[in-house]
Amino acid sequence: MSSNTGRLRVGLALGGGVARGLAHIGVLAVLEEAGVPIDCVAGTSMGAIIGASYCAGLTVNELKANAARAGWWDISRPLPTANGLITFNRLERWLEDTIGEYDVRDLAIPFAAVASDLVSGERVVLSRGRLCTAVRASSSVPGFAHPVELDGRMLVDGGITDNVPADVARMLGADYVIGVDVFAHILRRRLGPLGFGLAAIETMVRHAGRGDAECDCLIVPPMEGRSYFHFSQHEQFIALGEEAARRQLPAILAALARAERAMPPAVAPPQSAEVDHILIAA
Repeated sequence: MSSNTGRLRVGLALGGGVARGLAHIGVLAVLEEAGVPIDCVAGTSMGAIIGASYCAGLTVNELKANAARAGWWDISRPLPTANGLITFNRLERWLEDTIGEYDVRDLAIPFAAVASDLVSGERVVLSRGRLCTAVRASSSVPGFAHPVELDGRMLVDGGITDNVPADVARMLGADYVIGVDVFAHILRRRLGPLGFGLAAIETMVRHAGRGDAECDCLIVPPMEGRSYFHFSQHEQFIALGEEAARRQLPAILAALARAERAMPPAVAPPQSAEVDHILIAA
């Protein structure tokens, strides 16, 4: 509990899911409307994009406006090589134009992005350095987008190692973590063996890092059958996030109120999680 506010510090753990991740905007809208404080955010992939934007000061309405006008051409360009099919260099420029140039440590709300070391398989927590680079690394799906090379590491999408980074939110100081998982899978029987393979990949990513089990509250918008790639469906994704958050809101408010009544006026500061991290050069 924060000694300054006398309440639990609330953190968000926002998972990856490409266009499905626009549901995070709906979750933020409902939490804000209910007066739930957001003290820190940890994000993976699209969760890192939305989380970084929010922590940099963008309002929910501004996030909705960005979702309405952004598409693949705004954040990527075809660049087929041995390292990937597209480059997300344009994503960095889009973020610069949208939220500005920041060091991760300078955001209004504490934030960290999660990436994966393609060589070692380690999770890498990006908690300082150039924000736009951290977000691009967290979002670079291996085999699809070019990896981001930083300090001798080849960094790719954080969903491989930690799709819902609950313990990273605790590392940032959260007492109560609300996770958002948009990676619900569906078995596509009509695709035969390919459908089974896709379902297996989705299951592994969804449970990578076991963050879904470490959240105090897990919000799971109903994404079965929804595309990962249709940004044009932004309104539907946001609405699904709102719907799922409203279902969990009574439990969240009750838990925060109950803990606030039960906890003493001051407690020891939270211990930092044992995680790998990397410093990003400006």
